[in-house]
Amino acid sequence: MNKTTLALFTTLFMAFNIPVLSATERLLWGHVYETSEPLHKWAVWAAGEIKQQTEGRVEIDIFPISILGKEAELNESLSLGVVDIIYTGTSFAAQLSPSLAIADLPYVFDGYSHWQAFNHSELLNKLAAEYAQATNGNQIVGNNYYGQRHVTANRAIDDLSGMQNLKIRVPNASIFKEFPLAVGANPTPIAFSEVYMALQQGVVDAQENPLPTIKAKKFYEVQSHINLTGHLLGSILTIVSSYRWNKLQPQDRKILNKVLQQAAAKVSEETRNNELALIDWFEQNGVTVNTLDTLKFRQATLKRHAPYIEKVGKDNYQALIALNPSNQSNSQSGE
Repeated sequence: MNKTTLALFTTLFMAFNIPVLSATERLLWGHVYETSEPLHKWAVWAAGEIKQQTEGRVEIDIFPISILGKEAELNESLSLGVVDIIYTGTSFAAQLSPSLAIADLPYVFDGYSHWQAFNHSELLNKLAAEYAQATNGNQIVGNNYYGQRHVTANRAIDDLSGMQNLKIRVPNASIFKEFPLAVGANPTPIAFSEVYMALQQGVVDAQENPLPTIKAKKFYEVQSHINLTGHLLGSILTIVSSYRWNKLQPQDRKILNKVLQQAAAKVSEETRNNELALIDWFEQNGVTVNTLDTLKFRQATLKRHAPYIEKVGKDNYQALIALNPSNQSNSQSGE
C-alpha cells in the first residue's frame, strides 16, 4: 500500500467510521401534553437518564404542547422518521394496528388493577409486536396510565337522561364516539389543543378526560361540574420510530428501552396518585364533583362492543376480560 492509498484509506476511515462510533444521536420527542403533567415531567427525567447512561451518545430534545404538531400529525411524523419518539393514545396507534383499540373500548376495564394486569401482560406484548409489524418496526417501549375519563359539563348528570343530546367533545378517533352514542349524547371530534376555547365559546357543551388532565388543561375554569362516569381508563403509548431505533447501537437501544419503561411506570404511579387526590382539590376550588351510579351507563355501552370484537380479535378481547383480577378472585373462590 503506497502513501497516497494509505492517506486516502485513513481519510475515509476517519470520515465514515469514527462518527458512527462516537457521534451523538440527537432524538426529537414530541407530544401534546402540558409541561405540568407527569407525562412531560418523566419524559424530561428519561432524557437526562438516557444521556447519562449512554455517556452522551444519545440526547433527546422534548417538544410538549403540540409544538411539533397535533396527535395525528405526530403519528404521521413518526412514520416518516421526522420525529423519533412520541406519546400517543392507543386509539391513534390503532389506526395502523387495529388490535390496539381494545384498550380504548369504554368500560372494558374494571378498575385500575385490571389496567395494571393488562400493562404487565403477554397480551400487551403481543399487541406491541403486531404494531411493530404493521409499521415496519416502530417500537412501543412504554405504556403510560392516563387516568380514568369522566364527563365535565355545566350541570350535574345523574342518569342517562342527562346525557341526551349533550354535545360532547371527543378525540378524533371513531372509538371515542362509542360511549357518547351509547348514552344518547352527540360526540364532536375536536383537537386536544382547541378544547378549552371550544368549551369557553359554547361550541360544545361538555368534554371527557381524566381528572389530572382536567386540572392541567384548566377545563374546570369553563365547566362547573365533573361527573364521575369513569367510562374509560386511558393508555398513552411511548413509541420510538424504526428509523431511529435501527440507527442506535445495540447497547443504547437497551438503555433507551429500559429507561422509557421506567419512565412509564413513574408516570402511571404519579397519575394514579394524582387522580385519587384530585376530587378534594376540585371541591375546594368550587367545582361540583358529582358521583353517580354508572350501572346503566355501563350496560348501554357494553352492547356497542360487538362490532369492535372482530376488529381487535375475539381472542384478544377474551384475554383482556380474563385479566380482570376480580374475575380471577371469584374463580378461585368458586363464586
